[in-house]
Amino acid sequence: MTDKKIESVRNIALVGPAGAGKTSLAEMLLAKTGAINAPGSVERGTTVCDFDPKERELKHSLETAVCHMEHKGTKIQVVDTPGYPDFIGRSISVLPAVETAALVLSAQAGIETGIRRLMEAAKKSRLCRMIVINKIDTEPEKLGLLLNEVQEIFGNRCLPLNLPAEGGTKVYDCFFSPDGGDTDFSSIAEAHERIVDQVVEVDEELMEAYLESPDDVGPEQLHDAFEKALREGHLMPVCFVSASTGAGIDAFLKVVIELLPNPLEGNPPPFLRGDGDDARPAEVVADPKRHVIGHVFKVVVDPYVGRMGVFRIHQGTVTPNTQLYIGDARKPFKVSHLFRLQGKDMDEIPSAGPGDICAVTKVEEIQYDSVLHDSHDEDNFHLRPAAMSPPMMGLAIEPARRGDEQKISDALSKLSAEDPCLTVEHRASTNETVVLGMGDLHLRMILERMKDRYNAEVVTHPPSIPYKETINSSAEGHYRHKKQTGGAGQFGEVYLRVDRMARGSGFEFLNKVVGGTIPGQFIPAVEKGVRQALEMGAIAGYPLQDIQVTVYDGKHHPVDSKEVAFVTAGKRAFLEAISNARPVVLEPMVTVDVTIPSDSVGNVTGDLSSRRGRILGNTTLPGDRVVVHGEAPLAELQNYQSHLKSMTGGAGTYTMDFSRYEPVPPNVQQELVARYESPQED
Repeated sequence: MTDKKIESVRNIALVGPAGAGKTSLAEMLLAKTGAINAPGSVERGTTVCDFDPKERELKHSLETAVCHMEHKGTKIQVVDTPGYPDFIGRSISVLPAVETAALVLSAQAGIETGIRRLMEAAKKSRLCRMIVINKIDTEPEKLGLLLNEVQEIFGNRCLPLNLPAEGGTKVYDCFFSPDGGDTDFSSIAEAHERIVDQVVEVDEELMEAYLESPDDVGPEQLHDAFEKALREGHLMPVCFVSASTGAGIDAFLKVVIELLPNPLEGNPPPFLRGDGDDARPAEVVADPKRHVIGHVFKVVVDPYVGRMGVFRIHQGTVTPNTQLYIGDARKPFKVSHLFRLQGKDMDEIPSAGPGDICAVTKVEEIQYDSVLHDSHDEDNFHLRPAAMSPPMMGLAIEPARRGDEQKISDALSKLSAEDPCLTVEHRASTNETVVLGMGDLHLRMILERMKDRYNAEVVTHPPSIPYKETINSSAEGHYRHKKQTGGAGQFGEVYLRVDRMARGSGFEFLNKVVGGTIPGQFIPAVEKGVRQALEMGAIAGYPLQDIQVTVYDGKHHPVDSKEVAFVTAGKRAFLEAISNARPVVLEPMVTVDVTIPSDSVGNVTGDLSSRRGRILGNTTLPGDRVVVHGEAPLAELQNYQSHLKSMTGGAGTYTMDFSRYEPVPPNVQQELVARYESPQED
């Protein structure tokens, strides 16, 4: 692929709330550019991007979908994303595949919850951001109010590139040739002046030229500064369209082709080399002649085509027969066939280069977030993790039929490979298999797919809350393990110290033994014993975290010292230290956004407060609705959906995200400790 071809690529993710019209917008773009004969309908289940039977039944996107089109020599690749809050993680997971995130809003519904998270995630991914206001054939007053709301939320950098006219049946350009007629609200001349003022602020020479002679600074002179303003987040352009009538679609395509960045112009992807604190930024360039670097942003496990990895090529060129490594794997796989996606359809292509989104099939080792490369020079490359909240809503599951355990395990393995926001845990302390998702709808879809795809039926019940344990002070522990059984004995003695670490920092094991009092080959056994105790807990049976363990002394026997002796000594010394370090149980706290009718605010805030919650504020929405922002312990929100329905007559909805762990109140800790029976040691 030549640089000229790279310059002709545009990659856009359509993100936004459910019902905003993202899928319909993608459909109209496909029809307008001739990729399909006529736009399909979400209501009739005939769109390119909503091809899953469940999507067609619900008339809403549940998965991300990729489609492509060509217009005036430009290849446009669009990623359509679901809008339900439960699936926001799927929207965020595709952001590394594009240069631009387009937030689609419905002029009829207005501002809805979740849009701040989407745009913040796009910002963290260093994407250019824009806003598309859809369904403009509504009252003109609503359009002006919505633009004002957008500017209140995201700032005055949100400026219209065009404005609706004649009741939303057409739009007039405000940037390229601002000489249209009367608009439904605002002024073309004023909009043009504001956007040019915003653009020239990023280029001092251009600003001077503009101040000296405004008429001499046209769109051609503004192009580079416009791109820079987009990259720096100094400008967030707004376009008005109607995906149902086609109004504004031509203007939107003109913006995509002439103003949005190509892979050479967008911010470079945030690749890192190395792990943890040693990770350093890595240079990845949209050069077709360099080593291949691609990133897998979607995995599909299909019963007919096997595991399919959908990836974006950031560097190099891939052809059939290319040998690619997955992450740090030592053995490559051969690309047998290379595909381009059009919804569910796959077209085989001879090659793909920087900026291209393509797919490979029948590669069982491929995983979400994998980096694909053709040289060991890039073994330690990975993308900065996406800003996704961990799933917190859980269901404990059991087989509905005896003997289905393996079938259920296989189904969960395949579904979790496809879904970056699905987590499956086996909790030894409660002997539960727990499926964790982003909300009720997410979990319901998972259970239905288990049954429909894999004939795996389960019964469910609320899971135990994922409490943790930690310590509040430093302490020391010591244990001597000595066992004589007739033959060779067992001996190991360990002295260690535990110290608290910052909340959320995990676990650290340090070896400070000097003089060989514990030989080096037994230090891993000590750590193994400590980690066993970490998992089983100390006071209530929950995993320990945020603890630093330092082994500083001990004794060994030249004949009787064995690995098993130091495992036991390490575990017992650690538990003794923990018991002296003021252990405490931690509970997960979640932030909650509850969208309700305004007359239900009092009942909802009072109910949250009764659940040990804190009210953080509220936001007024159009349509006499209010979003109550709060936080509460996850344990207090079991079955909250049913309570919310009864309080609001079925009109309330909520989303929640993990916030942090906090110590439980003393009375709750006493109950948890009293319920726990410490496992008996052999």
